[in-house]
Amino acid sequence: MPLSIVAGRFAPIATAAMLALVLAGCASNMSLVTQRTQGYEIPDTALQQIRPGQSQELVTLVLGSPQTTNTFGDQTAFYYVETKVQETSFGMNMIKSRTVLAIYFDKNKKVIDKAVYSLADGKAVTVETRRTQSFGEDRTFVEQILQSF
Repeated sequence: MPLSIVAGRFAPIATAAMLALVLAGCASNMSLVTQRTQGYEIPDTALQQIRPGQSQELVTLVLGSPQTTNTFGDQTAFYYVETKVQETSFGMNMIKSRTVLAIYFDKNKKVIDKAVYSLADGKAVTVETRRTQSFGEDRTFVEQILQSF
């Protein structure tokens, strides 16, 4: 039997064996989906430590610096955001849960209230895609540079 016939007969088997080895190597130590947390991890024990009357300094000591703050009138709010994300090996991200811890302070920087919000409390906002017309020409960055010469 000629060698080309033997090689042609075993080529699909060799290809399948090679593919199986490659896939086994990839799957041995990697998962196709990984779980991770973006932002803060808000432990229940820390959440239980925050009570009305406590100072801003104590809140910062227990939870760390807030991700964002807001001031309205003589009151202040600290916001801590925790987002649980599933990420595939192909780079696709899916948000599984989001928790926002809001801590409200009075004018004396003492805790007056706290609230925990989830994805269910949020609202979808549509982004406006229309552009405001401007006077003159609409040029790209490169066109602006070339026109300056």
